[in-house]
Amino acid sequence: MAKTWVLHTETKGTGAQMVPLEKVEQRPSPAKPVFVPREPARRPEPEAQPKAPKRFKLVDVMTRQTLIEEANAREAVSALERVRSFVDVSVYVWQEGENRWRLLTLAEQRVMWDLAHSGR
Repeated sequence: MAKTWVLHTETKGTGAQMVPLEKVEQRPSPAKPVFVPREPARRPEPEAQPKAPKRFKLVDVMTRQTLIEEANAREAVSALERVRSFVDVSVYVWQEGENRWRLLTLAEQRVMWDLAHSGR
């Protein structure tokens, strides 16, 4: 009796091989490994640190003289009331984690300016 041949394509190379049908039928199917993910270890939640109030510094743009330093938001807004235009001063806020003064964006400075001049 003639053998029945099949195209065996489960090779790792670039080509397939012609093998007898009996050889393919006798081979057990490869068992796939079972993957069970571990549950992540529970980390203790960090205790919430109370946020310190923001500290502001205002510097005159023309003279580079510090108008107010280490001021809270209310003091900074009242100092802005005495300024002619919001582009005449640079407003900085203290960054606790980086230990440096960060210049506020113009949009942030404009918000503070609007707070200072909203009563006029």
